[in-house]
Formats: sequence, structure tokens, C-alpha cells
Amino acid sequence: MTARFVAGRIGFYTLIAVLLAFFTIPLLWLASAPFTSDPTYEVAVPDFTWENFQAVVEHPYALPSLYNSLVLSAGTAVLVVAMAALAAYALSRVRLPGRDALLYALLLLSSIITGTAAMVPLFQLAVELNLIDSHFGLILILTGGLLPAAIFMLKDFMDSTPKSYEESARVFGASPLQIVRHVVVPLVRPGLATIGVWAVANVWGNFLMPYLLLSDVEKQPAAVITYTLYTEGGQANLRMLSTFGLLYSVPVVLMYLFVSKKYGFRFHGGIKR
Repeated sequence: MTARFVAGRIGFYTLIAVLLAFFTIPLLWLASAPFTSDPTYEVAVPDFTWENFQAVVEHPYALPSLYNSLVLSAGTAVLVVAMAALAAYALSRVRLPGRDALLYALLLLSSIITGTAAMVPLFQLAVELNLIDSHFGLILILTGGLLPAAIFMLKDFMDSTPKSYEESARVFGASPLQIVRHVVVPLVRPGLATIGVWAVANVWGNFLMPYLLLSDVEKQPAAVITYTLYTEGGQANLRMLSTFGLLYSVPVVLMYLFVSKKYGFRFHGGIKR
């Protein structure tokens, strides 16, 4: 064992330790600060007080904002999954000239034209359609932003579905909608779950669009309300921020654990084995 090899191993493990600390320390702070009477930016052993949670409960907009986030995320996920499934199935089964080019163009445009770039026209469109301060309007806009990538991802799952199953159902007189509902959807259920989780995670952490289109503070989601948890002097209210941040993270973690346990996220060619 040479000195160069030993130095390389030490450097490797030092890098791994630094990376682990970079990701672990913020999580430890988020887990301990809400239970500390006077939290600071340092990770400390908590004294297990519930006063911070009581302060969040008494905040007039904290818990309602979590409900607003749930409404926006669930509504957008349902629309994205339903519309992307129908579009991906049609694109997978119907041969259209330039189909693949259309898919790549949609994905490319959705990646290039971000929410920031389209902020002004989207705001003007929402004003013209009277969709300002409307959860439904925001859900439609968020759905439009996520649909191209969702269709692109879901088409791979549709392509991997054996067409012989659909042909057998068609022989027995099943209509196209019955084939989609009773044959295709059960086969691509892991893909639908993936798109649903992806859509919820995108909307749950989205700050820009809700901040732009929802001026009524009672309708704003948690991502926007977090921005307001500062003292009058502009300093971060660590008691509120840490506790609200923990509550804000719990639904997404529970959703991931539930879907991961149910579907496993072990995909092989679009179909779970």
C-alpha cells in the first residue's frame, strides 16, 4: 500500500464526509429546531417544547396555507395525470407524421420557456380571463406548464404496454374508453403514480406562480406564506420558520413513503416487475 494510495483514500472519505454533512446538517436542524425554545442556526439538542407548534397553530395564515397547497397540488396532479395519460396513449397508438419531432419540440419548449420567462404573458392572460386570485385559474396554468414533460415521460410507459391485451379486449367488443380504463390504466399504474408524485412535488414547492397570481393572502399556499415569516426588522423568525418548515415537509415525505411502498419505483421498461 503506497503513500499515494493512502492519501487518495483519505481524500475520498473526507469528500464523502463533507457531502454527507452538507445534506445531513440542515435535516438535523429541521428536526431539532422546532422542539427548541430559542432555536438558532446551530444544531442543538432540543428541550422538547411545543410552544413553537402552538405559535404556528395560532398564526392566522399558516395552517390555511397548507390546505391551499394541498388543493393546488392535488388539483394539478389529477389534471396532469388524466390529460397526459390520454395524450400519451393517443400519441403511442396513432401514427402521425412528425409525431416524435412534436414530442421533442414540446419537451424542449417547456424546458426553455420557464415560468420566469412566461411570467408577463401568463399574468396578462389570467387578467383577461378573470383568473387572478383563483385556485382554479392557477391550477390550469400550472397544469399547462407540466403537461409537455408529463406526456413525454408517460409515452414510454404506454409504448411498453403489450398491444395484444388491447386487441383481445377489442375482439370481445370493448370500446376504446373501456380498453383505456380496464386494460391500459392498470398496466401503466406505476407510470401514473410517478407522474402524480412528480406533479405534486413541483406544485408543492412552486413559489413564483402563486406569488404572482394570488394576491389574496388567504388563498396563498405554504411556499408563499413561508416568505412572510420574518420579523418586522426583516430577520428570520426561526421559531416559526423551523416549525412551519417541518410541517410543510411532512406531507411530501408521507406521500413519497406511501407511493414507494405501494409501487416500489422499480420500473423496467415502463412496467413494474
